[in-house]
Amino acid sequence: MTLDLTADVVSLTAQLVDIPSVSRDEQAIADAVEAALGPLPHLTVTRRGHTVVARTSLGRSERVVIAGHLDTVPVNGNLPSRREGDLLHGLGTCDMKGGDAVILRLAATVPEPNRDVTFILYEAEEIDSAFNGLRLLAESDPHLMEADFAILMEPSNALVEAGCQGTLRAEVRTTGERAHSARSWMGSNAIHRAAPLLARLAAYEPRRPVIDGLTYHEGLNAVFIRGGVAGNVLPDECVVEVNYRFAPDRSEAEAERFVREFFGEYDVRVTDLAPGALPGLAVPAARAFVEAVGGPVNPKFGWTDVARFSALGVPAVNFGPGDPTLAHKQEEHVPIAQIEACERELATWLGRP
Repeated sequence: MTLDLTADVVSLTAQLVDIPSVSRDEQAIADAVEAALGPLPHLTVTRRGHTVVARTSLGRSERVVIAGHLDTVPVNGNLPSRREGDLLHGLGTCDMKGGDAVILRLAATVPEPNRDVTFILYEAEEIDSAFNGLRLLAESDPHLMEADFAILMEPSNALVEAGCQGTLRAEVRTTGERAHSARSWMGSNAIHRAAPLLARLAAYEPRRPVIDGLTYHEGLNAVFIRGGVAGNVLPDECVVEVNYRFAPDRSEAEAERFVREFFGEYDVRVTDLAPGALPGLAVPAARAFVEAVGGPVNPKFGWTDVARFSALGVPAVNFGPGDPTLAHKQEEHVPIAQIEACERELATWLGRP
């Protein structure tokens, strides 16, 4: 399979979509990307697994990273790509091969950018973070992720979404004593004991901190509840799983401390925790980027891989074509105008005439 980097960005998106790349099966698309970028004389290309990194080395005063993942969720009757009017349909068009096509076009058509650029196209974003190409690259070759600023081309309706919120998952447990339900007074119902816990969650008032002029909106919610032994037995345990989405001005330790204090006397076990990413809009490269693309800048409420850059001290934003609410849906599609706008605006920012 080959990619034609001389094609327009919409045609290149279709080429990428038509190379199936479900998570853990990205060899074909990574091979095609490496083969397309390798001959370009202005780039140094490095491959780690199914992650491809291409860098300029022009001695510019700033370096920026532009990154996107190559994998998709499983096929759902939505291949090959098809163009209908102003939309391009197909698996990955929105999440995020439209953004990947923009990256490849920039790599091919801006040989002397006004900033040094590191282009990263990586594997396994859609599955467990143990396989995530950015995470593995940060461990094996952190120097390849060094930059003054990073852009992750996750779908954002071609608007800048700065930083991202962190996420914490925890199990909150109540206990009781088993007894026959016909003699319930002889035991203690752990599910009933969870009622005050749920009431506390329902009364939660979210923080709305303002960071770099952006208002973030936290959330603390029950997402699962489990308990019960049999239809005639009082349960001796009830577990409420909660998800806390916290603004990036809180560290992981601060987020965990808040959750433990919030639930007070209850038994809390944290099962997953990932930091947020500060927007970093005061960085010169970020300011110039926002000015170049125009439009409003929004906070990112969900968690994305921009947090991996933030952990390395690199401020990052999300900016890519496509509506994120269409990601993973069978009817996934992307407006052609958004793909074209993202390429045009990024190319202008990098100095392409």
